[in-house]
Amino acid sequence: MPSFPSRHRLLSVALVSVLLATGCAQLPNTGPSAGDVQNTQAQPGTSAVQIVDVDDAVARQLLAKRRYLLFSESLGTDRGPANDIGSGDVLEVNIWEAPPATLFGSSAVDPRSPSSVRSTSLPEQMVDRDGFITVPFAGRIHAAGQSAQAVEAEIARKLKGKANQPEALVRTVRNASSTVTVVGEVASSVRMPLTAGGERLLDALAAAGGVRQPVSKMTLQVTRGNTYQSLPLDVVIRDPKQNVPLRAGDVVTAIFQPLSFVALGATGKNDEINFEAQGINLAQALARVGGLQDSRSDPKGVFVFRFEPENALAWPKQPVTTTPEGQVPVVYRIDLRNPNSFFVMQNFPINNKDVVYVSNAPAAELQKFLNLIFSVAYPVLSTIQITK
Repeated sequence: MPSFPSRHRLLSVALVSVLLATGCAQLPNTGPSAGDVQNTQAQPGTSAVQIVDVDDAVARQLLAKRRYLLFSESLGTDRGPANDIGSGDVLEVNIWEAPPATLFGSSAVDPRSPSSVRSTSLPEQMVDRDGFITVPFAGRIHAAGQSAQAVEAEIARKLKGKANQPEALVRTVRNASSTVTVVGEVASSVRMPLTAGGERLLDALAAAGGVRQPVSKMTLQVTRGNTYQSLPLDVVIRDPKQNVPLRAGDVVTAIFQPLSFVALGATGKNDEINFEAQGINLAQALARVGGLQDSRSDPKGVFVFRFEPENALAWPKQPVTTTPEGQVPVVYRIDLRNPNSFFVMQNFPINNKDVVYVSNAPAAELQKFLNLIFSVAYPVLSTIQITK
């Protein structure tokens, strides 16, 4: 029968054997290794996952698809047509006539200037739903869709023969038809009247009291007719060409977009990281989480998990399988052992809701395994030494 120390030796050998048999697979981990991710394509039920090695061509193709359509390209930089009179506008009409006729007034002629012209201000009136105003002795005048000069000429034409050398002056007192609506994350939603000066995008934002959130996290959307276009507010501020002239009926919406990505694995910080509306690249994303942990990260195992549209790239695995929403699950892989990767990362864009994952190095897994063996075996061996 084995002695007491012998039994302890046998027990310690048995424990170590069990640990060796189970291997590193039973050790706690933060996620898959680089090999596990690579083997995803070979596992049943994962045919939809595309694994793409990131090089300069892939990064530039993704960056080109992400390029914003600028306001100067989609909305134009010209002021557009003049803002004509519209239904709902309030007009002031002044009429002049030369003496001795007094069609619009009965005041005595100034003896010091018997030839002075007479002017009469008619009560302010709103352009009706059908687009007309009414002028005494001239009748109904069509004003909607006309310039002030055209309405003046029409009034003078209809008064000809009734007033002596009539002239008219039409002025918009309250502009209700040529306006821009500003809504969203602004201090106060407003309807800003447009003037002949040609108000621009930032003028509308200023009229609404500015945005309520940090500028770097704001997106401006301009709706014109049945189309709309969006651009980060930072871009509009930095590029004067994007501060485009507005047109009647435009709707400016200030949108707060707290974009973020999630960092997991052997990075300096596992967290959800917010980033600016104009976007960041992979190099910036890794820097914001403290880079890779030198003691445990695998430079070959830097991955970005993302859903992409089916037409984003020429996918390596065919046929392409998509989710019910028409998206392709993609794992982008980048090898930081290659010095060129540090240039490629600067062109690789991070999207909202991306998951950036860095796997553990094989040596780190071995170190954890050895630590586990010694943590179990050392107390047993110490007990054996004491009982000798």
